[in-house]
Amino acid sequence: MTEFDIATVEIPRELDPTRSDKFCQAIALGNLSQELAFGTTDTAFDLTEELGLWQPSEFEKYRMIVATVDERVVGSGTYETTVGDDADTAWVLAHVHPDYKRRGLGRALLAELEAIARDDNKRQVHMYAPATLSDGPVVAAPTGFGAVPKDNPETLFLLAQGFSFEQVERVSRLALPVTGLRSLVDNAIDHLNRDYAVHEWVDLCPDRWQADLALLYTRMSTDEPSAGLEPPEDIWSVERLLENQSRLAESALTMVYAAVEHVETGALVGYTALAVPQEADRAVNQAGTLVLQEHRGHRLGMLLKVVNLAHLERVSPGHPSVITYNAEENRHMLSTNEAVGFVPIGYQGVWKRVLTSDA
Repeated sequence: MTEFDIATVEIPRELDPTRSDKFCQAIALGNLSQELAFGTTDTAFDLTEELGLWQPSEFEKYRMIVATVDERVVGSGTYETTVGDDADTAWVLAHVHPDYKRRGLGRALLAELEAIARDDNKRQVHMYAPATLSDGPVVAAPTGFGAVPKDNPETLFLLAQGFSFEQVERVSRLALPVTGLRSLVDNAIDHLNRDYAVHEWVDLCPDRWQADLALLYTRMSTDEPSAGLEPPEDIWSVERLLENQSRLAESALTMVYAAVEHVETGALVGYTALAVPQEADRAVNQAGTLVLQEHRGHRLGMLLKVVNLAHLERVSPGHPSVITYNAEENRHMLSTNEAVGFVPIGYQGVWKRVLTSDA
């Protein structure tokens, strides 16, 4: 068995000029894993952006661990959770370099991440793992939508570690520019009920909408399909929203928003956001889309999607694509994405492990 060391990474305030410290190596390893899983670099994380997002937060906790052999990072793990009495869930990821798989690194990284979760009094951990489809036997998702290969290394590993398979998430790509976008926008606006109005902004949310956007962020944790994952309600306050916007500004990402206002109440009832990198040759990430349940059925999701894509073309044209992630049972949103032109490039299994005191 390969001898390796596992340690917590101290997150730097500034990037290592040589890009060779453990933080940089860990981000690079995660990007390699994503590229091998999805066959594209469009899902890669940028070091500058990640450094800003990894800075300390009053409302969220992050830990990064690495497995090293002779100072080379050959495995990495991340731990993410929220704070508060109801914050009983942690989200973890683990990556092992292809040259070092099946040597015990994955088990060791996961054991360390679970120990962190237990010390943090978490009830459960969730993990996302690539699920490359094949013609062989599969394990069907309990939602009835999607499956993961039964003999996939990730499937075998997570089942052996006591995880339960809960959901399939689709990873989709939209090539830019969107063919016929002007017609899509015109059609969506033609169908817009007079009860609603559309607004756009870049980066900082206008003061009048901050409380509404915080509520929409909160409702993302309760209104979106979550299968049997049982995530806690993720409460967003205006203070948390402002801190998040500050951290995004540090990351050098530009946030492009479109939102829908319910005219009678003056409240925002839907939004979508795109996280846009500075470099025009890099992909844009879909940062979230939600229409409150009580306002669905008015084609507001399609309106938000196409209006914000047009907004993106005005603010930051030239990017190659948009990447988005959706639960496979979220049929309405997938249909909207498909109508715009998104195509699947891969899938992830979403797994859960309930932690017990004697585990």
